[in-house]
Amino acid sequence: MAAKPFASSADLGPKEQTLEVLADGVYALTAEGDPNLGAIEGEDFLVCFEALATPVAARRWLARLREHTDKPVRYLVLSHYHAVRVLGASAFDAEVIVSSAQTRHLIEERGQQDWESEYGRMPRLFEEPDSIPGLTWPTVTFRDELTISLGGNRGELVLQFLGRGHTEGDIVAWLPEPKVLFAGDLVESQAALYTGDAFHFDWATGTLDRIKALGAEQLIGGRGAIARGRAEVDAAIEQTRAFLTTMQDTVGTAHRAGGTLKEAFEATHAALAPKFGSWPIFEHCLPFDVQRLWDEFSGIERPVIWTAARDRQVWDELQG
Repeated sequence: MAAKPFASSADLGPKEQTLEVLADGVYALTAEGDPNLGAIEGEDFLVCFEALATPVAARRWLARLREHTDKPVRYLVLSHYHAVRVLGASAFDAEVIVSSAQTRHLIEERGQQDWESEYGRMPRLFEEPDSIPGLTWPTVTFRDELTISLGGNRGELVLQFLGRGHTEGDIVAWLPEPKVLFAGDLVESQAALYTGDAFHFDWATGTLDRIKALGAEQLIGGRGAIARGRAEVDAAIEQTRAFLTTMQDTVGTAHRAGGTLKEAFEATHAALAPKFGSWPIFEHCLPFDVQRLWDEFSGIERPVIWTAARDRQVWDELQG
C-alpha cells in the first residue's frame, strides 16, 4: 500500500470562505475546515480574533470584513501561538496585539520551530510566505482574564484563560450579552483535533467544563461549522471531549501493556475513524496527537518542540 502524503502537503484545493453575521457587529469566517476567524465591533473600533498564516491570506479576510464595517482594528487577539493563527498579524495594523502571557512565552521558546514545522505540514495555508515579516509578538499579555470595553451600548468582550488544553496558553473570547464564544482550537465543531502540543487530561476535564459553564448560545471553534443554539454548542464541546477521552483510553491501554507507539496509533486510529475519520485534518493530525499523548503517559509534562525533522520522523513511523 502506498504511503500517505505527509500531513496536509497534498491538500492543495481551494476552500470556500463564508462570512456570517452572528449578532449586531459580530462576525465569523469559516472555510470548510480551514482555520476560522472572528471580528467584533466596538463603538469606533474593531477587535479581530486570529490572524491566519500570512499577511496576504489575512488581507483577503479583511476585504470581506470591510464589506460590513470600515472601523479600524484596535485589538488583534491571538488565541494561541501556532503559526497558522498568528503570522498574518501585520495585515491588521492593530494598535494592540493581545495574547496570554503563556502564549508569549511559547513564541519565545518555540515560535520559529513551529513556523517551519507548520509550513511543511500545511503549505497551502501559507499564501505568499515571503510576505511574513517575522514572528508575531504580542504587545499586551495577561494571565487569567482581560476585559475590553466595546463602548456605547455594545457591552464588554472578556478574554479568558480557562486552563491548559490545545496548548499551554489558549484563550477564548466571550461576549456575555449575545452569548457568543470564540473558542479557538479548544473546541472543534465537526473537525478533528490537533493535540500535538496539548495537555490532554486538563483539556478533557476542567478546561472543557469551564467552557461549557459559560453557557454560550453560539460557538465558533478553531475549525469547522459554527455551533448555533445550546444543543449544538454542547454537542461540539462533547465531541471534542470524546475525541480526547477515546485517545486517552486507547493510548493509555497500549502504554500500560508495554506496547509500542505504533500499536497505540493503530488502536487509536481504529477507535476514532468511524466517527471522526471523515472530518477535516483527521489523518494529518493523528500521528502527532498520539505521539504527544504517549509522551504524557511517559511522564513528559510539557510538549516536546516540533521541528520539521521531528515531524517527518513521527509521520514515517506511524503514518508513512
